[in-house]
Amino acid sequence: MTTREEEEYRALRTTIRQRGTARSWTFVVGLSVWAGLTLAVVALAAVPAATLLSLLVLAGTFETVFALHVSVERIGRYIQVFYEEDDAILQRWEHTAMAFGKPLAGTGADPLFTILFGLATLFNFIAGVSAGATGLEVSLLGAAHAAMLVRIVLARRLAARQRPADLERFRQIKSSASHPAS
Repeated sequence: MTTREEEEYRALRTTIRQRGTARSWTFVVGLSVWAGLTLAVVALAAVPAATLLSLLVLAGTFETVFALHVSVERIGRYIQVFYEEDDAILQRWEHTAMAFGKPLAGTGADPLFTILFGLATLFNFIAGVSAGATGLEVSLLGAAHAAMLVRIVLARRLAARQRPADLERFRQIKSSASHPAS
């Protein structure tokens, strides 16, 4: 590896570590802010539509967690293709993680915290309904909360397919870069 490649490799591994940590802290802080807003809505018996603000905070937190996860995975596949595939000595973490696959049922982590985001979305909806929502308000709140739940499910599906898709795409990029058109 050249000095430039070594620096890039180290910077990418550092980025993965920092974004992984940021993802967890974003979740904790975002969920705390959401909980505070939701408690305020319930305690103040605010109008049901006020729960849309806490839903917006919840959605923003989820999107940030999702973006951090996607970028960490993408950097990992980049490292795997451009550094590990041609160097048996470097075939460590990314190759091992891909080879390991899914652990035993019930022992895997949820990097997107989808179950917790789903539960928070349902609690948020309940807070809105319990604030004395009319039929129309229940419908509108239900639609907004259902959209959030759909987004969570779709993001989880996208994340599950990301590794092999990114791996293939980076291999295509690497192949086309090493075989320029004449």
